[in-house]
Amino acid sequence: MEKKILTEQSLYIGDVSMPKDFEINRKELAHYILHCKLTGEKYPHSRTQDMLTAYISENFNLKYKQKLIYKESWGDIYKPLQITPPISNIDPVDLKHSPDYTMLYGIEVEDCIVRIYYDDNRRKGRSWDIPLENNKFIIFPSSNTYYITNNQKDSLNFVQTTTYDHTGR
Repeated sequence: MEKKILTEQSLYIGDVSMPKDFEINRKELAHYILHCKLTGEKYPHSRTQDMLTAYISENFNLKYKQKLIYKESWGDIYKPLQITPPISNIDPVDLKHSPDYTMLYGIEVEDCIVRIYYDDNRRKGRSWDIPLENNKFIIFPSSNTYYITNNQKDSLNFVQTTTYDHTGR
């Protein structure tokens, strides 16, 4: 008997464990998001952004032998008790130019849940809930629809989204 894996869907979850004195400046990222939302400017590329992107890409390559290629980043602010509509980071009529992976990074979050939808053969519309915490990331295929829930009633949640292409094994 032989087994062939035709498709596999993986989620990658972890902490951003930077070396001492090179920690991600989450306040700076939150400031950029707030500034962009107030002014309508595009999310700026920064040294802090580069550090985070390099950390994720290098660790992904070391552990899984796949290279992530940065595409785009933006930040969002979620109000207390806000639930987003379903989010998809691909363009179904332009899959060639759509990203392969989406990363959500918890900049300043409290009681934040990410629900990712997936199909498991005939069992369609399944979901997985993952808590998003400060300085943690979740990476999943961009073809998955997801939504974010800010469950607490007092604070804004700041989340950075980064999309990637990847090269295989």
